[in-house]
Amino acid sequence: MRPTFWQRLDQLARKLTPVALTLLLVIVGQIPWHLPGLARVAPLLPLTAVYHWTIQRPDLLPAQAVFCIGLLVDLLSGGPIGVNTLVFLTVYGVIYSQRRFFIGKTFHITWLGFALVAAAAALQAWLLVSIFYTILIRPDALMFQYILTVVLYPVPAWLFLRWQQVFLRAI
Repeated sequence: MRPTFWQRLDQLARKLTPVALTLLLVIVGQIPWHLPGLARVAPLLPLTAVYHWTIQRPDLLPAQAVFCIGLLVDLLSGGPIGVNTLVFLTVYGVIYSQRRFFIGKTFHITWLGFALVAAAAALQAWLLVSIFYTILIRPDALMFQYILTVVLYPVPAWLFLRWQQVFLRAI
């Protein structure tokens, strides 16, 4: 029996949710919270999505989508174009190559893996920005951004896991 239009539309919508949720985190990351200094150290929430979906469902967040998401973060943040794009693609590539290790591991192992990957991503971003401006920039803000991102990781990770269990189980 051939699926109806509405069934195909439902399947498509479910398949697009990892990209849509990641884009939502990009937007949330750009909201002005009017807290002194937060803009410089705001957590890099889309990185949590790239990490999670690359482990769990890389078929629903392909490298092309990661590229576009990174480019959008670059454009909205006002930083050098290509930095977040390259960082996100590097994280995607590393995690994709190691995803067998992470499948079935406890949350604590996954969180530790994220902390290590996020540290490498922060270092890569720092180096790229320093090269772009041809001066070693102070890593203070990037360090606080890293810490906030790692500390907040369980919230989006839990939400993504629940979303996956409820909406993406049948795909």
